Amino acid sequence: MSTHLQAFVHTLRFEAQDTISVELRPVDGGDFPAFTPGAHIDLHLPNGLVRSYSLSNSSQERHRYVVGVLRDRASRGGSRCVHESLRVGMPITISVPRNHFALDEGAAHTVLVAGGIGITPLLCMARRLQALGRPFEVLYFARERKGAAFLQELQALGMPLHLHLDSEAGGPPDLRALLAQRPPDATTHHYACGPAPMLDAFEKFCAELGHANAHIERFAPVQVQAAADARGHYTVELRRSGRCIGITPEKSLLDSLLEAGIPMDYSCCEGVCGSCETRVLEGEPDHRDAVLSAQEKASNQVMMVCVSGCKSERLVLDL
Repeated sequence: MSTHLQAFVHTLRFEAQDTISVELRPVDGGDFPAFTPGAHIDLHLPNGLVRSYSLSNSSQERHRYVVGVLRDRASRGGSRCVHESLRVGMPITISVPRNHFALDEGAAHTVLVAGGIGITPLLCMARRLQALGRPFEVLYFARERKGAAFLQELQALGMPLHLHLDSEAGGPPDLRALLAQRPPDATTHHYACGPAPMLDAFEKFCAELGHANAHIERFAPVQVQAAADARGHYTVELRRSGRCIGITPEKSLLDSLLEAGIPMDYSCCEGVCGSCETRVLEGEPDHRDAVLSAQEKASNQVMMVCVSGCKSERLVLDL
């Protein structure tokens, strides 16, 4: 089955300062593949870049996908292209949805923590939890009100919402105190998406407070150094292709696969989007991504080949 879909830009909508939503629909009508809360898609942009964005609309909708895009001042061309080049009616290739930030719909209570544009996947989660009648609350942080995207949609859901605006509160939120309002509970799940400093603090405070079910999604890469026992030279066996490739320090595993003519999906090349996830059949990867959980990394069942390496002499991949 193809991992690419043909869509067109149905609607461009102003959501907040420097933030727009892009509503996509299938070029031939009908429905898109189903998705689950927390999923994201890749946009193949007119300037040749491929960028991942979280889906914010209801996961019950099949006729459209909606993403929210902040125009990043440090944009390398992705968000700037979305804001400046996309037009209503324009055809665009997108990926099928992927989800490395899945919602546990059976949790007794859910806490959604959003920083800025990080509200996009959490808005989709909030819609789903409300539809299921599950108890949840949202902590939403933004620098100022005019930059708080989708705020009216959140407020319309009618669930407990703690809105912290730095410009009105006189400073940043006390995230630890907010997370400490509920005692540790194995049936409560916490989800966070937003800027890296907030996510780093969220992970730290959840660990200190005993909140075991803490989940994050990052927009920016985390620099992970190669493990001390990572190998510079190793062999990769491609089980389905029946080929072996020698990997050297000069090229990433992904670049080596592409150079060998192996068709691969990839996008960020920084270990944050999950596009290049590949099944591992044998061997021990050196995981350097920001997608997999600690448990997933320990299982060594999959790896992100754009940034990860290898600790064993031989690695067998399902390619």
